[in-house]
Amino acid sequence: MGSTRSSWHTFTVVAFIFHLLTNDGVASEVLGRVGGWVDLECSFPLSEPAAASSASMHVLEWVRQGLDIPVLIKFGSHTPRVHPQYEGRVSLGKNASLRLERLQLDDQGWYDCRVLLLDRPSDELRNSSWTLLSVSGPPTFTEFPLPVLEALAGTHLSFSCVAIGNPTPTITWLKDGTVIQNIHYQGGVLSLPAVSTQSAGMYTCHASNSEGNVTRVTNVKIKGPPVIVVPPKSSSLNMSQNAFLQCQAVADPPNMTYVWQKGGENVYHIESLKSRVKIMVDGTLLISRLIPEDSGNYTCIPTNGLLTPPAASAILTVMYPARVIHMPKETYLPTGMAGLITCLVAAQPPLLRVDWTKDGEPLDLSLYPGWSLKAEGTLVMATVNEDAAGTYTCTPYNSYGSMGSSQPTRAVLQDPPSFSMAPEEQYKQEAGRTLLIPCQGTVESMSKAAWRKVDPVRPISYSIEPNGSLLLQPLIKEHHGEWECSISNRVATVKAWTQVFVLGTSPHAASSMSVSPGVKQANVSWEAGFDGGSAQTFSVWVKKMSAGDIEGKQEWFSVPVPPSSNTTLQVSDLSPATEYQFSILSQNKFGTGPFSEIVTTRTLDPPQRRTKLKPPVPLSANQGSAGVLLQWSLPEAQHPPITGFVLQTRTDKGDWFNLDEKISANSSEILIQGLQKDGVHELRLLSRRGEMLSEPSPSINVNISGMGMVPATSRHLEESVPVPLLTGVLGGVGFMCLALVLLLGSACVINRMVKRRRGKRKDGRRQATAVQTVC
Repeated sequence: MGSTRSSWHTFTVVAFIFHLLTNDGVASEVLGRVGGWVDLECSFPLSEPAAASSASMHVLEWVRQGLDIPVLIKFGSHTPRVHPQYEGRVSLGKNASLRLERLQLDDQGWYDCRVLLLDRPSDELRNSSWTLLSVSGPPTFTEFPLPVLEALAGTHLSFSCVAIGNPTPTITWLKDGTVIQNIHYQGGVLSLPAVSTQSAGMYTCHASNSEGNVTRVTNVKIKGPPVIVVPPKSSSLNMSQNAFLQCQAVADPPNMTYVWQKGGENVYHIESLKSRVKIMVDGTLLISRLIPEDSGNYTCIPTNGLLTPPAASAILTVMYPARVIHMPKETYLPTGMAGLITCLVAAQPPLLRVDWTKDGEPLDLSLYPGWSLKAEGTLVMATVNEDAAGTYTCTPYNSYGSMGSSQPTRAVLQDPPSFSMAPEEQYKQEAGRTLLIPCQGTVESMSKAAWRKVDPVRPISYSIEPNGSLLLQPLIKEHHGEWECSISNRVATVKAWTQVFVLGTSPHAASSMSVSPGVKQANVSWEAGFDGGSAQTFSVWVKKMSAGDIEGKQEWFSVPVPPSSNTTLQVSDLSPATEYQFSILSQNKFGTGPFSEIVTTRTLDPPQRRTKLKPPVPLSANQGSAGVLLQWSLPEAQHPPITGFVLQTRTDKGDWFNLDEKISANSSEILIQGLQKDGVHELRLLSRRGEMLSEPSPSINVNISGMGMVPATSRHLEESVPVPLLTGVLGGVGFMCLALVLLLGSACVINRMVKRRRGKRKDGRRQATAVQTVC
């Protein structure tokens, strides 16, 4: 309905403007400013003579669109009548113009003057054209918050700030001089959903347009519980000193009181503290003349009665020499059993040692076999005998020293209690019948027998006879198990145990269940529970846990256990890498027992196929001034992945040798330097995984011509032969060459001497000729 009215209003305004623009009159606009004045001209003014002669023959009206009553009406020479809204601000000027003074924003609108001629037969009405009056002005607040606002912490708080002006003002909110970001405010309303102490401050509403700006400031105060600004700090002080635990808080309202607690109890309610504590005005807690018992956790709670008060805690540690807390006048020890004499001490810093005296002399433990001292100072006797009788004192020490020895305690030896009638090791009885198990102590026992069931599954009922016997009536399945009977006196407690077997019941739950998973099977083993007196059989229950089974809707299925399998079974046909639950159910002729505990396990992942190593494939080998650039394509991804490549080379179909064994598995090229002199080289690659090598790749030939490089084999030889050895070999070769030259020179000299002699033999001439040729 509201949208329909809005649409109709819009249509009316548009129709009115269309009428103005299409009518005989021409619409005009007059601009004014708030506080100023304007003259609105009338298109049909009456001339002064005409007006004088026919003053009573016409009516002049100034109307405004939207007002039912004209702004001004003048009949002839009578005094004009003015609309109350314009009282004292409008008057007629020359030529029937309308002067409007002390302009307001509300004066904006369409104005028109009308003249009714009464001397015409038809009472002719003449209209001028409509004039639009536009009034500009700076912002003016029509709604703004109070100078001071108060709110309770945690509550909702909103401020409304509305301004008018022409042009329409823009509203901006600031807090403590900074524009508020990321807080929603619409139509000038600032909303704070849940205020806290951080919300307090000076909020400024700023309204501005091209004509000016205005501001309103509101001081927001948040009422709430105190905020601790100086919390107490943990400290260590010596005994007899004064402790000052600081605690300061701020709050609004500021009428705070401070409450201090030790261990959750008001310090004024603790007997050892209330006369030595005082809470200062600023919240500081004073504890005078510290004693060891003052150590503990102290909590400061400031409150002003609003909401939940805060709290801050600190630990006070009182340092003092070691001291004895308690030592009884008599200590009772059981003859023939282990005995203890306890020295109950307190120490801060921690205890270092405890010294003992026996009958006024320092106790030498080496004189008493089986006696020892615990770290906390307790004297331990492995077997109490007559040597233990005597009077003892203990003296504790820490790094601060000792506060003295304990009062003496006299060791009193007494026989421990004993059974006059003990239960048998086990009892077997049918369910539903009565079982009475005796247990009675000797006269020396100071208490009657006490019974309890060891590790009961749930509470069960039983009764104890006046003579200490355990009465189970009627006997039920839950009575099955181990029972304990104990008797005591002031020196010791002795116990006896018996096992109760309840026959004629369903089996008990299996225990100690374990599951060893495989890929598609699982080996399940367990320990059988008591069979209830009849042979029992088992079944293994299995449940598959799928990812989508959030609500546990998968069904259990059972696998019977053959009697020959005893308490083990292999469950087959399982899915690999899947989570399963297992439980054991037993049954006999009396019924089905409870399920065992549930064990959850996951079958193993299927074994991953190990692929044969694949070598890379060489693509090209390009010569350059720096060497040979060998490129190859990487092999397909393999599992497990390869760890690198090995580069091999050979010449003249010789043996292959490794040129580089540490090529990265991610590499696809390598620069080879130092190949042999002119010749053809074969290069090939192998994939490596640890110590495993693949088959070699196809080889690729490289023809090294005129590159003048050091042979690769020579480079490897020089690197492998020690320098001194290589120098020695070269020196030996040089010496042999020199000796050969000297030998040949000597032969030439001898040949010349032989030529001068006669009678040379023919074969001698041949030999000389051969030597001469050599020379």
